[in-house]
Amino acid sequence: MSLNRSEKQVVIDEVSALAAKAQTLVMAEYRGITVAALTQLRVAARSQGVSLSVLKNTLARRAVAGTGFEAGVDQMTGPLIYGFSEDAVAAAKVVADFAKTNDKMVIRGGVYAGKALDANGVKQLASIPSKEVLLAQLLGLMQSPISRTARVLAALAEQRGAAQPAEAEAPVEAQPA
Repeated sequence: MSLNRSEKQVVIDEVSALAAKAQTLVMAEYRGITVAALTQLRVAARSQGVSLSVLKNTLARRAVAGTGFEAGVDQMTGPLIYGFSEDAVAAAKVVADFAKTNDKMVIRGGVYAGKALDANGVKQLASIPSKEVLLAQLLGLMQSPISRTARVLAALAEQRGAAQPAEAEAPVEAQPA
């Protein structure tokens, strides 16, 4: 079913709005994937804050024109599903994880920080831990020296505490004046 000009403009505006908020765009071929499998992919994507869309490539090209995602225009050929995410790695993770379990999903490429990524680039992006995990690791690194210092101080206090009662137990003799 063909869209008329105003319907096409609505689609372009919606995708442009997604692109304006997103950090990452991932493109993958979905040829041969069942509707049930695509539904599972959409559910997983929605839970990660990823917006998936099946678009005509000409509309996608128009929607990303003038944005940082314009670098990926050359990759927009064939039947593609487009994943936009505000989180830098979420779209890549969702599509790469789905591609691991479904061999018909073929990652074609993507765009991150205004640079086009090939399929391997998208997979590398997907291997980066999420923002929450990275923040937890950073916090652990920051707490590490403090916790080590606290353990050393506690050990020193324990040693001093053990040494003082031994000195206090010695009988004190009264000296005649």
